Amino acid sequence: MEQAATSGRKRRSGGRAGAASRRGTAVIEQMPWRLPENLDRPTEPLDTEGVQAIHDGAMRILEEIGVAFLNPEALALFRKSGCSVEGDVVRMDRDFVMEMVAKAPPEFTITPRNTDRTLKIGGRTMLFGNVSSPPNYWDMEIGRKVSGTREQCRNLLKLTQYFNCIHFAGGYPVEPVDLHPGIRHLDVLYDKLTLTDKVMHAYSLGAERVEDVMEMVRIAGGLSHEDFDATPRMYTNINSTSPLKHDFPMIDGCLRMARRGQAVVVTPFTLAGAMAPVTMAGAVAQSIAEALCAIALFQYVAPGTPCVIGTFTSNVDMKSGAPAFGTPEYMRATQMTGQMARFYGLPLRSSGVCAANVPDGQAMWETSNSLWAAVQSGTHMVYHAAGWLEGGLIASPEKFIMDCEVLQQIQRYMEPEIWATTPDDIALEAIRQVGNDGHFFGIEHTQNRYITAFYQPFLSDWKNFEGWELAGGVWTAERAHMRFKEIIAQFEAPPLDPALREELEAFVARRKEEGGAPTDF
Repeated sequence: MEQAATSGRKRRSGGRAGAASRRGTAVIEQMPWRLPENLDRPTEPLDTEGVQAIHDGAMRILEEIGVAFLNPEALALFRKSGCSVEGDVVRMDRDFVMEMVAKAPPEFTITPRNTDRTLKIGGRTMLFGNVSSPPNYWDMEIGRKVSGTREQCRNLLKLTQYFNCIHFAGGYPVEPVDLHPGIRHLDVLYDKLTLTDKVMHAYSLGAERVEDVMEMVRIAGGLSHEDFDATPRMYTNINSTSPLKHDFPMIDGCLRMARRGQAVVVTPFTLAGAMAPVTMAGAVAQSIAEALCAIALFQYVAPGTPCVIGTFTSNVDMKSGAPAFGTPEYMRATQMTGQMARFYGLPLRSSGVCAANVPDGQAMWETSNSLWAAVQSGTHMVYHAAGWLEGGLIASPEKFIMDCEVLQQIQRYMEPEIWATTPDDIALEAIRQVGNDGHFFGIEHTQNRYITAFYQPFLSDWKNFEGWELAGGVWTAERAHMRFKEIIAQFEAPPLDPALREELEAFVARRKEEGGAPTDF
C-alpha cells in the first residue's frame, strides 16, 4: 500500500477492491485500476470518398454558412485572424481551420492530485467517466424521480472513487439543487476533491466558476501557479448550441482554460431530425463543423492546447420529438465521427447513454449499444459511462453499478491474454491428455488457470433458475441497490494532506463571503 498523499508524494491508487477494502472485507472483488488499451481495429463505415465528402461538407458549412459566436472576445479574435465576421456569424477558410486544428496534440496527459491516477488521452487508451449533470435522481429506496441533493451527489462521487473502471470525474454526477447556484460549484468541487483523487472537470458556466475550480484543483494538488499551468491538471467540456452556434460562457471558459494549458473537450449536441439534418451524414458533417471552428479558435489563442473532439450525434423519435440514444443511427454516427477524428488527428470523446427511465432491460441494451459503439469508434474518453438514465435527466446509483459491470467486461475483453496463441495457450498437451472421452475440469492445465481464466462478475447472477429462486429471486437492479448501500457504508475517502484540506476550506469560505458566482436568482 502506498503512502498517504501530500504534495509531491505518491497517493494510494485504490487497489484491487477500491477504497472500501481498507476497512476490511471488500464489498466486491473488482478489477484493478488500469488504463485500458483498445487493440481492436476501429469499425469504419465510411470509405475514403465518404470521409472526404463529410470533410468537404463540414468545410463548406464553415466557409459558406458560418457559425454564430455569441462571445465578443471570440469575434474579435476571429477578425484578427482574418476570418469573415458579420454580426455574430463567423465564416472561415478551410485552410485556416486545418492549419489551426493541426496544432492540437494527438495525445496528452492529465495529472490529478493523485499522480498515480494520471490519464493518457489519445493513442489506444480508452477511459470511462461517471454520469454528469442530471438534475434528477432515482434509486430503488426512494422509488420515484426527485430533484438532486448534495448527499446524493456525494454518494455518486463515492461510487466514482470506488470503482477502478471509472477513470475520471465528470461534471456533477447529479445536480445538487438544494445548494444555491451561486455557491454550488464551491461545495461540489470541495466534495469532489476530498472524496475522489481522480481527474477533475470544470463547467464553463461563467468566469467565476472556471477560475474558482482551477484554483481549487491547484490548491488540492499542492501546486504552484507555474506548476499548474505547465501541464494539464483538469479539463472542461462544452457543447455547441446546435444548429451552428456557440454561446458566451462556454467559449469564455475554454479560452480561460486554454490560456492556462488545461484540456478542452468540444462536443456538439446534434440530434438528427431536430437540431441537425435527418440524415446521419448531414448530422455528422454539421457536428464536425461546430467542433472544429471552436478548436481552431482555441489553437489560434494558445497553440498546442490539448483538445478533444466530441460526438453526441443521435436521433429523435420522429413521433414525439424525444431524444433517442443507443440506436443503430447513434452507433453509426459515433463510428463515423471516430473516422473523422482520426482524419483530423484529434482524440475522440463519446458517451454511454440511453433513453430509458429506470435501470431495466432497455437501459442496459441502449447503454451497451452506446458503449460498444465507443469501443468500435476508437473513443478515448467515454462520458456518462455509468449511471445515466432518461436521456441525461436522471442519475441512478443502481444504474451506475450495473454499468460498471459492463465496463469491467469491456476492459476484460481488451486484455491481450484472452487471444494469446503461445503453445501453452494452444494447449495441445491438455487436449491430448483429455483425448476423445474425458473433460478438462480436473486436469493440471485447467487447475493452474481456473481462478483467472475467465471474467468473474460482481453483479451478474450465473445460477440456474432454481438456484436463483432459492437465493431469494433477486433481480439485477435490486442486487445493484444492495451493493450501492454496502459500498457507501464502507467507503473511506482517499487521503488528502490536512494542510491542503484546510487551504481548500478557507478558499471556499472566502469565496462564499464574496458572493460566489453571479446568478439570475
